Amino acid sequence: MPDLVELTAGPAVHGGHCLSRLEGRVVFLRHAIPGERVRARLTETRKKGHWRAETVDVLDPAPQRVPTVWPEAGPGGVGGGELGHVSLSGQLDWKRSVVDDALARIARLPAEHPARAGLVVRHAPGEEQRGGLGYRTRIDLVADGAGRPGMYRYRSHEVLPVAQMPLAAPGIDLEELRRRRWRPGQRIEAVAPSTGEPLVLLDGAPLHGNRRVVTERVQLPGAGEWRYRVDAAGFWQVHRLAPAVLVAAVLAAADVQTGETVLDLYSGAGLLTLPLADAAGDRGTVHAVEADPRAGRNARRNAHTRGQVVLHQSSTEGALATLPRPAVVVLDPPRRGAGEAVMAHLTRWRPRRIVYVACDPAALARDVGYAREQGYELTGLTGFDLFCHTHHVECVAVLEPGASVAPDNGVR
Repeated sequence: MPDLVELTAGPAVHGGHCLSRLEGRVVFLRHAIPGERVRARLTETRKKGHWRAETVDVLDPAPQRVPTVWPEAGPGGVGGGELGHVSLSGQLDWKRSVVDDALARIARLPAEHPARAGLVVRHAPGEEQRGGLGYRTRIDLVADGAGRPGMYRYRSHEVLPVAQMPLAAPGIDLEELRRRRWRPGQRIEAVAPSTGEPLVLLDGAPLHGNRRVVTERVQLPGAGEWRYRVDAAGFWQVHRLAPAVLVAAVLAAADVQTGETVLDLYSGAGLLTLPLADAAGDRGTVHAVEADPRAGRNARRNAHTRGQVVLHQSSTEGALATLPRPAVVVLDPPRRGAGEAVMAHLTRWRPRRIVYVACDPAALARDVGYAREQGYELTGLTGFDLFCHTHHVECVAVLEPGASVAPDNGVR
């Protein structure tokens, strides 16, 4: 089989690929757009089930094709910008099709289901004007053999030095990082929080001084403002507007009433815990569950003034047996999803609403399928493109009891 082949790009699939075929074999094709005819280089041909390829020449371009915003993340380059050749509107269509495909194949939702028929994927406010650039408040680099900051070549352990980082937010000074020589293999993290000075971490330790904690501010006009102290090396949404976008979406979806009992599962540093607590009021209760000790410490700092918040340092699976029956459940699980056991337990409680924040369409679809088996129905779903020029998409889903399930309002 020659290294270079002609392919017609098929539908977009999760991971930033187009599902293509070569003599009956599935080929996951990168750097193409559905419908394009391209010349591609085969990069992996050893697997029996599928091969992989990268576009090297476009023979019949799609209308959504634009000059890439990040050539270093193009064919043969680093990971992290695999949709840089697709227009911003085309990226919304791409991500909508990927989520819709997961709902169809995995959750078994029919095409006429309202959640599929009404599915939209949205940008953060002002994204089009910014060209989807300058949004990442955290970048992660590694020094190559010559001590230059770089990133890993896609599906490789080879480090390629980078001269550009167009997705990095203002405050992250790549040029300053490039002027220095680092220890080969050293991990370099640059953080530009919403308040305070940026900082750089080397293998998790501050480059200057001993500051390891940053302050993040989330503000929603007419709803409130919340401040969070977060470990600089810990998890926080990387898009500078993502925290506000997700808080607004979750508050609207959960519609928490004063006095209700709410569960916030996989709660991290408390991004959603604080707004949910304010919505529940002093007569309500929010039980926040987080397994990571560092995130748990951050949550204690952030929620210490809210007596209605009960923190649980535990895995979600480990905490379920001790939690009270809620009116509303909010969960933001890791990429693998919550899983069948967790979803079965949540639905047995019969909350009036489950709000699921998902970063992986396939995991979301699996968990939606589990909930539907227990009588819950997907009544709302919105996608958010908070990772422009990459394949990632965030979703906020609403699950409510079907006609055969009597909800419990959880108010005690």
